[in-house]
Amino acid sequence: MITRKVKMIQDRLRNWEWNQYKKRRYNRLKNKDFTVIGSNCNGMFMYYDLGMRYLTPTINLSIKMNDFVKMVKNLRWYMDQELTEVKEKEEGFKCPTGLLGDIRVYFIHYNSFEEGKQKWEERKRRINWDNIFIVGTERDGCTYETIREFEELPYQNKVIFTHVEYPEFSSACHIRGFEEREELGTITNYKKQILKRRYLDDFDYVDFLNAGYKAGSV
Repeated sequence: MITRKVKMIQDRLRNWEWNQYKKRRYNRLKNKDFTVIGSNCNGMFMYYDLGMRYLTPTINLSIKMNDFVKMVKNLRWYMDQELTEVKEKEEGFKCPTGLLGDIRVYFIHYNSFEEGKQKWEERKRRINWDNIFIVGTERDGCTYETIREFEELPYQNKVIFTHVEYPEFSSACHIRGFEEREELGTITNYKKQILKRRYLDDFDYVDFLNAGYKAGSV
């Protein structure tokens, strides 16, 4: 039986190794002025784990995948639209909700719509339009047709995380561990293993972000 003291030592070592792992990732990062437009928190954790400033409004929120694809097809127009509050609650969503044109934005980690809108507007002004990365997820209404439309988006740097392989789509990244489900699970959860790793860590997002690096950029 593992004693409480031994468990405490193990946890400390595990957390130390996790912090060293994140430092090594940051040291590999060349592109440090990027904007990740994400459909949910997967993009946000790239910033968070690397200790980077949020240069995107898509933080601590969720957008259904069909709406997300529609939004990024015409991203500049949607970023010019004013967020208005949706008073009536949608089934399955108790969080504050905003309407961006015809796109619903679910502020899942905010206490109020006003707080979510304030952060949205503040971070929207930081977007680096010359260094955009699009990150989608096969959930929240995502179908095969949605993935096909995502593949056709006019962005050089894009990825959609999927629960099974789609070799016909170059932007699809299969995250293992969710094959028996109908859609991808929460990949920001930690795996049940010795080393502290999220499912998201199976994707080398430092390489992904470095693909947008230009010599001389800050």
